[in-house]
Amino acid sequence: MRKPDTALLTALLVAGSGFMELLDTTVITTAIPRMAQSFGVHPIDLNLGVTAYMIMLAAGIPLSGWAAERFGARTVFASAILIFTVASALCGLSNGLWEFFAARILQGLGGAMMVPVGRLVVLRVTPKPQLMQATALITWPALVAPILGPVVGGFLTTYASWRWIFFLNVPIGLVGLIATLLIIRNGQNRSAKRLDVPGAILSGLAAVAFVYGASLAGTNSGSLRWSLGLMLLGIIGGWATVVHAKRVKTPLIEFSAFAIQTFRATLRGGSLVRMGINAAPFLLPLMFQLGFHRSPVAAGSLLLVLFVGNLAIKPLTTPMMRRFGFRTVLIINGVILALTFLGFALIDASTPAWLLMPLLLVSGMARSTEFTAMNTLAYADVPPERMGSANILFNLGQQVAFGLGVAVGAILLRIGQGVLGGHQITVADFHFAFVCTFLLCLMGVADFLALPAQAGANVSGHTAKGLASRN
Repeated sequence: MRKPDTALLTALLVAGSGFMELLDTTVITTAIPRMAQSFGVHPIDLNLGVTAYMIMLAAGIPLSGWAAERFGARTVFASAILIFTVASALCGLSNGLWEFFAARILQGLGGAMMVPVGRLVVLRVTPKPQLMQATALITWPALVAPILGPVVGGFLTTYASWRWIFFLNVPIGLVGLIATLLIIRNGQNRSAKRLDVPGAILSGLAAVAFVYGASLAGTNSGSLRWSLGLMLLGIIGGWATVVHAKRVKTPLIEFSAFAIQTFRATLRGGSLVRMGINAAPFLLPLMFQLGFHRSPVAAGSLLLVLFVGNLAIKPLTTPMMRRFGFRTVLIINGVILALTFLGFALIDASTPAWLLMPLLLVSGMARSTEFTAMNTLAYADVPPERMGSANILFNLGQQVAFGLGVAVGAILLRIGQGVLGGHQITVADFHFAFVCTFLLCLMGVADFLALPAQAGANVSGHTAKGLASRN
């Protein structure tokens, strides 16, 4: 009997936990009115719970790498799943705003440790030739959750109770906890490195300020000036964290991975592309409802076409990268992705379904391919001794890009409304936002032009195959 592939099982486990965490980030949006009614508060007050979760998620990520090295990846990952599961149950049992707020803080702490440490485990147990397959598995939650979250939340809130959007995590979490104890092993070598407290404070405050500012920008009630000020404060805090890291012997976050070209490009240019990818699921349903006057159900159904595209292209992403290499896929597919954003700027309420559906489908396929290619190439050239610090940086960058996607979409709508005039958001404002998203994505893709043709060949095998065929 063939022994199960530990790397594959680990990737599936981490993908499941990542889906649970990211779904929880997006599923709450459609349930807020019912939750506010249940708590006897204004719906805007529920933003406290959403913001608390995002802040704890951002603040906890820098500590995840140190905790995994100090106490063991399995110990931290299992503890994170347990904390997240218990906190989910407490969220569902909450009868007041402050009970819910406290439970969301605990849930955010669990999520902050769960996803980065899970990804680190996958990177350590997966051989380089299998990295594309593993990355394809652990990246699908980031693509699927923002699309399915509002749909699942709306369904459970309408036909059951808002509490079930949290109770749903309990059986999933218990299964994940048991699987973690059976599959994952703690490493033999534990780090005795002391916690860099100043670095933890600096990085935590920088992440909190930036993410909180971005989340405020994504709400109608937030002041744009205040939001941008907080984001600027976060950038200054990030700079201070880099300066601090250069001055201490064992910093919490090491930035040496930025010297690796493939990592730098997929984090720097890739973050711009991720902003565009994450802005689309925010802008599209609003445009379908506010601009095209379609029902929430119809808008959600159209958005599911993106999900179909994500799944349909998955079996082809690995063969594409093996055949053409990362650089070619990232550039050509990135341009296709950007063009679909431009396509969204050209549609209106009269656009026929036979034209709208393929556009959504192609956009879903392109976003899935680009996401997988970027997330795989990021770690392709990172040596094992730098994997922990690189993983922290990459996860923090992804979390910031996720929050910024919604913020960028909201800010562009506000700018469009100011430039084009009018008191109400119109289709033209959405068209303006999508044109800007198109340009943002192209700017990110431009960073991939400097990559060598053989970038990530140790993972894709592209160059090796080409040389073999020529010989």
